[in-house]
Parts: sequence; C-alpha cells; structure tokens
Amino acid sequence: MTADPTTETGVSYTELLRNNRNFRYLWFGQIVSLLGDWFNLVASAALIGLLTQSGLAVGSLFVVRMLAPFLVSPIAGVAADRYNRKYLLIGADLVRAAVVLAFLLVRDAGDVWLLYTLTGVQMAMSGFFDPAHTAILPDIAKPRELGAVNALSSATWSVMLALGAALGGLFSGTFGMYPAFVLDTFTFLLSAALLMQIRMPAKLASAAADKTIAAAVGQYLRGLRYLRAHKDVLVVALQKATMALFFATAFQVLQVAIAQQVFTVGQGGGTSLGLMFGLTGVGSGLGPILARKLTGDDPQSLKEAIAYGYLIAIAGIIVTAPLLSLETVLLGSLVRSIGSGVIWVFSTHLLLQMVPDEVRGRVFASDFMFFYLGSALASSLVGAALDTSLTIPNIIWTMAALGVIPTVLWTLWVMKSRREVA
Repeated sequence: MTADPTTETGVSYTELLRNNRNFRYLWFGQIVSLLGDWFNLVASAALIGLLTQSGLAVGSLFVVRMLAPFLVSPIAGVAADRYNRKYLLIGADLVRAAVVLAFLLVRDAGDVWLLYTLTGVQMAMSGFFDPAHTAILPDIAKPRELGAVNALSSATWSVMLALGAALGGLFSGTFGMYPAFVLDTFTFLLSAALLMQIRMPAKLASAAADKTIAAAVGQYLRGLRYLRAHKDVLVVALQKATMALFFATAFQVLQVAIAQQVFTVGQGGGTSLGLMFGLTGVGSGLGPILARKLTGDDPQSLKEAIAYGYLIAIAGIIVTAPLLSLETVLLGSLVRSIGSGVIWVFSTHLLLQMVPDEVRGRVFASDFMFFYLGSALASSLVGAALDTSLTIPNIIWTMAALGVIPTVLWTLWVMKSRREVA
C-alpha cells in the first residue's frame, strides 16, 4: 500500500520542482501538451458548430471525445499495470501528433464524419495516456511528495485550460481554426521529447509478467474484483463521473451554445467560448490549491471538502442560469469550476492514498472510464435538449436542481465514514 501521507510532512511546490527531476520533466511535458489540447478543443467545437449550426452535432463531438477513451479504458488500465508507464505516455503522444495533423483535412460539412473519427482516435490515445500519467505519480514521487504532486498536476491542467482555451479562443476567433491544429501537433511532439528525459527503469515484475491475452483479461477482472471488494474506493472513483454528469461536461456543451447564440464574440463565438473555458481553468486550478491549505492531506478533511465542492458548483450554475450578461456567465463559470476542481483533485488524491501499486493503473483506468461514460451521457443529453424547445436558461436551471442529488448522497456517505472512524 502507499504510505499514509498524514504521517509525513509534505513538501512545498517549489521544493518539489527543485529536487524531483523526473516530476519536473513530466510536468513540463504536461504543460505543453495541455496547451495544444485546449487549442484543439476550442477550435474543434467552434469548427463543428460553424459547419453544422447544430447543437446536437456539437454535443456529439463531446460524446465522441468521451466515448472513445471509455471504450479503451479496460485495455489501458491493464497496460498501465503491465508495461513501462513512461513509454506508454510517449507512444500516446506520438500517435496523437500524427492524428491531430489530419484535422486539417476537415473543410466542409461533408467532412464532419472525419472530424469525429480523428477525434475518436485522438481521445482513445488519451484513454491510454491519462491513467498511466496518474498511476506514474507515486513511481516518481516519495509518499510525502504525493499531495503536492497531485495538486500541482491538477492545477496545471486547470491553468493550461485557462491559458490554452483563452489563447485558443482568441486565436481561432481572429485567424480561424486550422492553425490551432498545427500548433497542437507540435505540442505533442515536444511533450514526447520531454518525457524521454525521465529516468525510470522498467519494473522487474512487468518484464516477467505473462503477456498473453488471457492473462490481460484476468488482470482486468481482478481489478474489477478489487473495486467490488473495496466499496470505499469505488465510491471515490465514481466522483469524477458524477461531477461530469451534473456540472462539468454538460456545461461545456452549453458553453458552445451560449457563445454562438447568446454572447457571440469573435468568429463563430470563438473568443467568448475561449473566455468561458479560460475562467473555468482559473477556478478549477485555484480552488483545489486554496482548499488544500485548509484541509492538508488528511483523508477525512478531503472528503468533507468534496461536499463543499458540490455546493459551490451548484452556486456557480445558479449564477449563470439567468444569462444576464457575458460577465455574469464568466463569473458563474469561475464559481462552478472551483467546486468541480475540488471534487476532481481531492478524489484523485484520496485514490492515490488508498490504492496499492499493483492495481493502481486499473483503478485509475476505471476512474477515468466512469468519468468518460458520465461525460458522454451528459453531452448527448444536453446536446439533444438544445435541439428541442427548451431554452438555454431552462436547461441550466434543471442542472442546478438535479445537482442536489449527488450533493446529498456524498454528504451522507461522508457522515457515515466519519462515524466509522470515530
């Protein structure tokens, strides 16, 4: 099992980056890769909205982005536990670089199928990358560094969402979408080059492991049995999916509609969409960093903070719902993302504390699999709702009301776990 981080003094972020060479290169690679990723997302969403003028088509893009990694998650989890995680990350980056360059072939509405196909392949590679990236953290960090490693990695994701989405929106709104795809290609190549600098020997267990398909299936099933036997781990692993279904991905689809139908700034609403994604990144980055100053790495405090995260996310949706102005929408995006960021980061940190190395890849693959499934469901439901007679404010108010359900369920579970500890 991983060491209990509450028994050791954590490190500062500057100390972590100064002393941990492997994490430093992993972090640099994450920065450049995510910069291109958010350029790509904003450009793809704006392009498909411009070509089709359909909310369902935009929602379908988000469904593809989530369904593809969901489908490969069982294989990805086994791979993260069987093979050198460093080389899995590098391979995923190289394949994504080639795929993203082909986005330049999408030129009119008849090519939308190609955009969906390429997005599916790109995100399938992300399905291998994401669990391996999270699972590798304890491999390159000491137990006392895990809290800072997880918080900094997650905050970087959010900061690059803010910077990449804002720049991508401004860039796409000014010059069009295609240069963003070229930039994304180069960021994946640079990320792969940085990851090559990590010095991490292959595990002896992986070298000797049975590489047959039957063994891989057996490993996957053992991972599922682990989750079934550890209900507390399963509950935590479901939180990203819950957050995506009620607060995050569902709202990303709405943001495209708001940018293109209500507050349109820049070509195809690219600038206003970039601003909304940008404020989302700021909130999801700052929220967990500030909250961790209050909670530390204590498991019970992290669980209680997630409950507050749900309440904050609902508050952000309520601020957004009236669509009073672009400024209030941006404020609502900021508040909502603070809550969502706390849920994401603290649930990940709880899993890093709870899950042993031998099943870590499969647990995080399942964690992401649940997230992708929740995201795909949210995207399809909201995309379909946008093509009905429902107004955008009505959809947002409905989201706020439904968000009470997971908030109450999680709070009851936290209260139960507190009684068990006492």
